[in-house]
Amino acid sequence: MAKSILKSTATVATAAFVALSFGAISTAQAEKSVWNFNMWGGKRAFTAGLESIKVDLEKAGGGDFELKINYGDALGPRRQNPENIRVGAFEAGQICVGYYPNKFPLLSVMELPFLAPRNLAQRAKVEMEVHKHPAIIAELSKRWNMRFFGPAFLPAYEFMGNKRIETTADMKGVKMRISGLNAKALQVFGAVPTMVTAPDGYNALDRGTIDSFGFPYSYAFGAYKLYEVSKYVTEGLGMSGFMCLQTVNNDAWNATPDAVKKAMPAAQQTAIKNMITAYTEADKKWIPLFHKRLEVVKVDPSVRAELASGAGKIWAEWATEQDGKGRPGTEMLNFVKSLVAKHGK
Repeated sequence: MAKSILKSTATVATAAFVALSFGAISTAQAEKSVWNFNMWGGKRAFTAGLESIKVDLEKAGGGDFELKINYGDALGPRRQNPENIRVGAFEAGQICVGYYPNKFPLLSVMELPFLAPRNLAQRAKVEMEVHKHPAIIAELSKRWNMRFFGPAFLPAYEFMGNKRIETTADMKGVKMRISGLNAKALQVFGAVPTMVTAPDGYNALDRGTIDSFGFPYSYAFGAYKLYEVSKYVTEGLGMSGFMCLQTVNNDAWNATPDAVKKAMPAAQQTAIKNMITAYTEADKKWIPLFHKRLEVVKVDPSVRAELASGAGKIWAEWATEQDGKGRPGTEMLNFVKSLVAKHGK
């Protein structure tokens, strides 16, 4: 009986030890900060910055932080990223303002046609300063319970598709995919802007839903294989496109270890360098392929100038509309123009 009592006591002690051990593990797991990030599409030049940030922040977190990148809209439809981040359905996600009309009105200033620099390093500098503007911080935080954490700047836009575009006259009646504010510059010349998300571009071109697809040149055309269902590609239009950024839920950010927060500025700068490198490498890969498979339409600088000639009016209309709704539109436009002058166009 003594043996039985000893055995029972040992069993209880063992069970208690195991329970305590599992409890300690569960507590450790609960304390670990995890950001589930929703990204449409797969790995590509555009995601190089995010992937770089993941490495740097997880290193800074020392096992207490994890950034899980879920590609292919694995956590939910890309069109609902703002709403899902706001309520904490997942902690973080990719945002491109043009996908969400009227949801980020002040941030849309960066989608005004021919405003942002074409040079990648210059554009990155402008965007990083825009993200620090109090009105932009408030727009993200108050309405969407989120904050900016990672750069996602894009190269200038060209067009690929099945309509040859060399002059403004060639745009008449052409269904062209471009963001809302840039669309206004094309509508002047008779284009028919149509919004299609990046992953839907292949089928849209293949089925003729659109005639020409505006995309960051060159990586995006290659990443989504639009050259397989196209005949022409432009070089020289260099239009503005989407304003994109990586955002995280405020509550998730507040629960993140201080070491990770402190590592963020350096991680952002490394991400910028890695994105520029990735875009450059993509050009080396894709541009020769496009030249081999498609008719490359060299657009004369005078045509770009013709398109850009009406940009000032579009900028002013945007600012007036924002002011009329109680937002600092004129202030924001002037701020961005000063940044462009500062960093170069």
